[in-house]
Amino acid sequence: MSLFDLTGKVAIVTGSTKGIGKAIAEEMAAHGARVVITSRKADACDAVADGIRAGGGDATAIPCNISHKDQLQTLVAETRKIYGQIDVLVCNAAVNPHFGPSLEIPDDAFEKVMDVNIKSNHWLAQLVAPEMIDRRDGAIIIVSSIGGFRGSQTLGAYCISKAADMQMVRNLAMELGPHNIRVNCIAPGLVKTDFARAIWENPERNEVRTNSTPLRRLGEPRDIAGIGVYLASAAGAWTTGQTFVIDGGVTAVSDG
Repeated sequence: MSLFDLTGKVAIVTGSTKGIGKAIAEEMAAHGARVVITSRKADACDAVADGIRAGGGDATAIPCNISHKDQLQTLVAETRKIYGQIDVLVCNAAVNPHFGPSLEIPDDAFEKVMDVNIKSNHWLAQLVAPEMIDRRDGAIIIVSSIGGFRGSQTLGAYCISKAADMQMVRNLAMELGPHNIRVNCIAPGLVKTDFARAIWENPERNEVRTNSTPLRRLGEPRDIAGIGVYLASAAGAWTTGQTFVIDGGVTAVSDG
């Protein structure tokens, strides 16, 4: 059996109707996982799940707004009802409603960033951990950002939340490790998703970011999917508490 075989595994991937979440869900399905596609819009969830099934994979759509705990509870309960268990949780969904200095962010926007990017991940981990503990097996993956390592003049609150996700992973890895549950973080660089469209669609910004990246290109969503498969599979069986930077080399070099 391949180290990267996910046959029989059930994976929930939040924010999986586009971008990085969609790429991770599609690649996990290609490696044999049964995946739950979830985001706020039912039609978008259905479209991605239909596409995976059309390609021979196993997927189901369960819409969910992760900022509401009752909807997360329903997401987990429905997944268990359909597939029987949850082996892999990928917390990918995130928001950034404010672009500008963090000292100017309105309270409601700050609270939204912290609720969606941190608290919802905490809630989901709480919801799936008990059955993983009982089974003595499971993988929890949180998609963070290289922003969690850096200050930012325009994405301050977002970067704070992403740094908190890295610490959440370290804490959960310590708590859940004795039960054979791995908890890890993925920190992408600038990936060409809708989330970062304002940067990569701007020719000047695109050129600056591309030239400052050692691999001389911005990331594509599928560039992040492979590390997701690794962390969910037997290949990552002795990997926990870590943050994996996938950024084309950006954080390996100095700005000068």
